[in-house]
Amino acid sequence: MIELEYQILIAILLDQLFGDPRWLPHPVRIIGAACTWCERITRALLPPLAAGISSVILVLALTGATTWGMIAGATLLHPWLGTAASIVILYTTIATRDLVRHSTEVYVALQNGNLPEARKRVGMIVGRDTANLDQAGVTRAAVESVAESMVDGVTAPLFFALLGGPVGAMLYKAVNTMDSMFGYKNAQYRKFGWAAARLDDLANFIPARLTSLMIPAASFPLRLDPKRSLLTLLRDRFAHASPNSGHTEAAVAGALGVQLGGPNSYFGTVLEKPTIGDPTRPLEPQDILRANRLMLLASALTLLVCLALRWHIIILLPALFS
Repeated sequence: MIELEYQILIAILLDQLFGDPRWLPHPVRIIGAACTWCERITRALLPPLAAGISSVILVLALTGATTWGMIAGATLLHPWLGTAASIVILYTTIATRDLVRHSTEVYVALQNGNLPEARKRVGMIVGRDTANLDQAGVTRAAVESVAESMVDGVTAPLFFALLGGPVGAMLYKAVNTMDSMFGYKNAQYRKFGWAAARLDDLANFIPARLTSLMIPAASFPLRLDPKRSLLTLLRDRFAHASPNSGHTEAAVAGALGVQLGGPNSYFGTVLEKPTIGDPTRPLEPQDILRANRLMLLASALTLLVCLALRWHIIILLPALFS
């Protein structure tokens, strides 16, 4: 058997080599189908708030049981097959390579002077309207996407993998998927999506803050601005609708020396949002690549810190009482 830490490292390597495994039924799509099914069943039986809470419990139960059952079944056939199943499941929860690939495609389109293509590409990774964005708007959208997604696409799955193995990582993906499907603040989902949104906030609380602290540290070897990154993090971390996303966004904005946030259009309606960071210089396409490098190094540092914490808790703490 391979220790969990090494399984996670192998999963990260697989993600770097192959990206999103299109040859596998992606767990997020399966979880999404489960969310739709649970919503339909619970809404028919319960009032919105209770239905939403019930859906969260059902989706988590189905996700946890299915993940555990797949690994247990594979292990019964052969222990190494169980280890392989565990690694593959961990691999599917990490999205580092795809995050870099999608954002880099936006950069390439901008560098080629193809603004319509850049708008199309960035529209694949953000929820705002992109049809009328200028170059700076496209760049801002891509940088913000990288800054936010480094938590839910990279560091949070790794954090929960170290806490609870493949089951923990997959349960986190279920929470994140439910928030993306139910966590709207409109009339349809305000009550139904309350539980999913609050659980997602709770799940990302530690990973977002830990990752944001690693961004100033990663800024130093990348020759960015670690001091401004830390100061902007402390000042602007709550200038965001999400209690978690603003942390990494503020740290990235400070490191790059640019301003993020501000007005965005959603379904034709402009929504004014607070700005994050200072406009010490205008945004440029190269900021997308800088954000990617920052995301990769900050994620690696976050993983190292989590591994160190796990080692101290699991190995050293029992030794103190032995």
